[in-house]
This record gives sequence, structure tokens and C-alpha cells, in this order.
Amino acid sequence: QVQLVESGGGLVQAGGSLRLSCVASGSIFSIEGMGWHRQAPGKQRESIAFITSAGSTDYAESVKGRFAISRDNAKNTVYLQMNNLKPEDTAVYYCNALIVTNTRGYPSRSWGQGTQVTISS
Repeated sequence: QVQLVESGGGLVQAGGSLRLSCVASGSIFSIEGMGWHRQAPGKQRESIAFITSAGSTDYAESVKGRFAISRDNAKNTVYLQMNNLKPEDTAVYYCNALIVTNTRGYPSRSWGQGTQVTISS
């Protein structure tokens, strides 16, 4: 019922920048929070950044100072600005959101299908 679609991934050189976007659509009553995870080959999925409906943010230590999360509530969209990218940032990046739908009166987590980010040295 709820769909999250990421965009903005690609191949860039180390030191470059990318901006990821994620748009939520469907039977949405409210979005309480949105965030980004990433998963490198052979590794567990890890949390990268999260932003609440009130605008507070949290970042993994590995990306703090380089990545910035923001959201546009009117567009049900979350962004991840990625600066000074490193080869170790190479992973599939997944958008997620805590969403209250029109059919459920409590929040549940939805996931996007992921977008590939590859950083060359």
C-alpha cells in the first residue's frame, strides 16, 4: 500500500558528491520519521542517518560530517547529501520510513528497493 522509491545513485570518484532522494507514496496518513541504511557486499545492513518528523537528526559515526539528511514534508521526500565520498561508502543504499497509513492507526516501517552507490579510487 505504501511505496518508497529511491533515486540518485551512481558511480563517482573518491572525493565527489551525490544526492540521494526517496519519495513515499500511497495511503499515507503521516510519516513520523525517515532514514537511510546501506549494505555492502558480504556485510550486514547498517543505519546511516535518520530524521524525525520534528526535524531532529542522527548519523552513524562513519558518515558524520560528510553526509546530511533532510526532508520535505509537503512532498513526502527525504534526501541524503553525500560529500567527500570514499571507496568504503560503496554499497546499496536503502530508504526507510515510519509511516502511519489510512488503514492502520500505528506506525510501521516501509523500505525502498535500494539504489547502488559505487565510489572509485
